[in-house]
Amino acid sequence: MAFIFSWILLPARFLVGIPLLLFRLLNIWGSRASSDPGSPRPRHFHSFRKVHTHKDHVVHRTTDRRRGVIEDLHLAIEIFIEAIFDMFHKAARCVLSPFEAFSIFVKWLSSPSAGVKDSEDDVINASVPTATLGDNDPAPRERNLTLHHSLNTDARTCKDVITELGYPYEAIHVISADGYVLLLERIPRRDARKAVYLQHGVLDSSMGWVSNGIVGSPAFAAFDQGYDVFLGNFRGLVSREHVDKNISSRQYWRYTINEHGTEDIPAIIEKIHEVKTAELKISQPDEETKDEQPYKLCAISHSLGGAGMLMYVITRRIEEKPHRLSRLVLLSPAGFHDDSAFVFTMMEYLLLLLAPILPLLVPAFYIPTRFFRMLLNKLARDFHNYPAVGGLVQTLMSYFLGGDSSNWVGVLGLPHYNMNDMPGVSFHVAHHLAQLKHTGKFRMYDYGSAPANMEVYGSPEPLNLGEYYGLIDIPVDLVAGRKDQVIRPSMVRKHYKLMKGSGVDVSYSEFEYAHLDFTFSHREELLAYVMSRLLLVEPAPKRQSGQKALRLKKKGPVNS
Repeated sequence: MAFIFSWILLPARFLVGIPLLLFRLLNIWGSRASSDPGSPRPRHFHSFRKVHTHKDHVVHRTTDRRRGVIEDLHLAIEIFIEAIFDMFHKAARCVLSPFEAFSIFVKWLSSPSAGVKDSEDDVINASVPTATLGDNDPAPRERNLTLHHSLNTDARTCKDVITELGYPYEAIHVISADGYVLLLERIPRRDARKAVYLQHGVLDSSMGWVSNGIVGSPAFAAFDQGYDVFLGNFRGLVSREHVDKNISSRQYWRYTINEHGTEDIPAIIEKIHEVKTAELKISQPDEETKDEQPYKLCAISHSLGGAGMLMYVITRRIEEKPHRLSRLVLLSPAGFHDDSAFVFTMMEYLLLLLAPILPLLVPAFYIPTRFFRMLLNKLARDFHNYPAVGGLVQTLMSYFLGGDSSNWVGVLGLPHYNMNDMPGVSFHVAHHLAQLKHTGKFRMYDYGSAPANMEVYGSPEPLNLGEYYGLIDIPVDLVAGRKDQVIRPSMVRKHYKLMKGSGVDVSYSEFEYAHLDFTFSHREELLAYVMSRLLLVEPAPKRQSGQKALRLKKKGPVNS
């Protein structure tokens, strides 16, 4: 996969590599010259700019100082022109002051290795004075910068966004039963008896729930309403987090939507239960919490996260295990896909046709190397800086994705698509979605033969989840977008009709949104609706201590 991408994007890599190489060489050469005692020019650090400002309250701001590819080329040209003039300046000095030039030349020849080493250190590790407002001693201090910062890519994490806005943060590593290491992020409110678990969709991460800043993000809105907020992350990162550090790419990406619903979500919810129960016992030791769930947990899910959540609840009920949830809010949930755009139909038949061969060559869909991930991150910045280019890319992506009008260009610029890591899509997840579209049923993965399905499900056909909607024993709120062309409203209504017919306490609402507007756009109406559904669940009541309960029992019941 990496080899194919390298050949396809070789011209782009060559064009971007030239200014970066030229930039480094010119800085080394310029540092030598500026270290001369007779040089009148001050030392410049054109390359070092702050990756992001700590005053950002939203991921996308006009104060974002990242550079795109076009800006890098422009900067390299400026540096080149400056270097040419600097060369002529030094040549003129040599002519006008030959003795001074000769002494500098002799001194430089006497210790060439030291000069090179010092110059390289200047480029790779430079120090700049900094000061922080609010410090007891706001005097400038030296802060080390490295060449990595000169690439000016945005590698902020969900943690960075949360903490920069002044909210508390906690990271919890969860290990699934099959060995995948999942990152459960939290905006903790440890004594709260109501909690909410937010789960993202395909090619997304927890960043989607905080990307709109304090005012427009569901995670912050829930925390401000008194909830303990948990942000789940599915398996499926380029970094391949697994207990087996030597796991191969093919082995890591060998999972379907089944594993999201029966491995990832159960592991995350059980960890939430473990953490919340332990914390409430410590913070409220006089209350009776034994053998009970001392908190109420709601779940908000988007797209593929919604399909995984439904699969989780149904399979836990079949296995007669507690699912620990009090309410589901599903934003444009996946599961039914037979009504979709022509482009998705083409992808469906292509995936079904190539299923025996393609996973051997392409186990997952993602950008394989740091360079090309960096290039995508910087190009996304160019799309933002140059509206005409961004508009063209937005139009092309919207057309490719069935005409959906979501802000695809803005989403590409989010920090979780960075040079260090990014989410990917397993081929088998894509194949599973193709199966759902082809059959028109919301069912578990078809392993391709009756014996294989019999071994997994105990039947020759995969488990049809739509037939088991009657097992859902909690309220469900379904939300669809009228402009959503990825999962159309008709497909969300299909969930609703099956649930309603099965006796589920379900509601259905539509908004004038496209697919990504549910997470990546600031929508006050949607946010108010989601919060109103959460508030329908009362927090778990505080239990009286054992001694008080015993005395009340002796008195007998108050009401019959």
